[in-house]
Amino acid sequence: MEINKEELEREEALAEAAVGMDEPEAAEIADSETPLDKNIKLMSPMRMVLRRFFRSKLSIAGIVMLAFLILFSWLGPVVYRAWGEIEVDRTGADTYTQYDVEDEDNDFVQLIITHESINALASPSPNHLLGTDEQGMDVFTRLMYGGRLSLTLSFLAVFLISFIGIVLGGIAGFYGGIVDNIIMRLCDILMCFPTLPLMLILGTVLDANGVLPQYYIYLLMGLVSLWSWTGMARLVRGQILYLREQEYMVAAEAMGYSTMRRIFKHLIPNVLPQILVTMTLSLGSMILYESTLSYLGLGVQIPYASWGTMVEVISRRSDILQNYPSVWVPSGVCIVIAVLGFNFIGDGLRDALDPKQRR
Repeated sequence: MEINKEELEREEALAEAAVGMDEPEAAEIADSETPLDKNIKLMSPMRMVLRRFFRSKLSIAGIVMLAFLILFSWLGPVVYRAWGEIEVDRTGADTYTQYDVEDEDNDFVQLIITHESINALASPSPNHLLGTDEQGMDVFTRLMYGGRLSLTLSFLAVFLISFIGIVLGGIAGFYGGIVDNIIMRLCDILMCFPTLPLMLILGTVLDANGVLPQYYIYLLMGLVSLWSWTGMARLVRGQILYLREQEYMVAAEAMGYSTMRRIFKHLIPNVLPQILVTMTLSLGSMILYESTLSYLGLGVQIPYASWGTMVEVISRRSDILQNYPSVWVPSGVCIVIAVLGFNFIGDGLRDALDPKQRR
């Protein structure tokens, strides 16, 4: 019997369109004489994912937050050139201190004049939009340069962790057996390392070897990444253990595809949605990680700036915490915006990539 191809395609499209509809609506479409292409609009899987993602208001809010921070950090210094990142305002002023002195015969006033060489802790003004810090450097300028460093570090650390985790997790899940046991036992050992004491030791080693301040935090975050890939490796391994038994993988093996092709061309792309969600959520964690290291004095070294370093000053000087909020509050706000933005995008991707979603 000869099958009409156009009629068969029409019936399949009608069946897909009827999913999720009430019976009267499905029957009305099936009985309609209107051409099929006017009733049903077919969408690719990528378009459906994008549609779900941009339908979420939190996803849009996250994109706006990150776009603002990226433009502020990278284009801001191009527009605002009044001060440099480590440039000190040396237009200090004279301060006058008055003391009332009493003795047996006369009462008099002692006036002490002190000349400050730098304009430290200045109030916000047209010359310094957010004032200056205790070193006499412009807070607004350092906020922009600090955003560059904090965001760059977070992206680099997450990509390094993801790369190591994907490779080792993919190998462990695909081969299994003794290879899986070796990699998973290595993960168990690395997860037992106490993070904070290890960071203190590494920081001391880097200081003793005279590492330049501008490279200090990059080396430190790189070393942190070497034992932070365990979560990503376990995620990839678990997914591949399930996927490697699917029919298409059996067919790929029967066709003689190489091992690397089966892992990185057929398995990893199917785990990619979970990887993307995990990476996005990890970016917010890395922002907090860098800020914590800087707050503990293990991060970016003065005079270079990061958001964590700009907040760290309140641990050394309580008067700045109480009397000069313009020095540390803006960097704290930027950290909050960055973490919320990454988390909003991660939540949006998780919902958009969920295969159970029908709309």
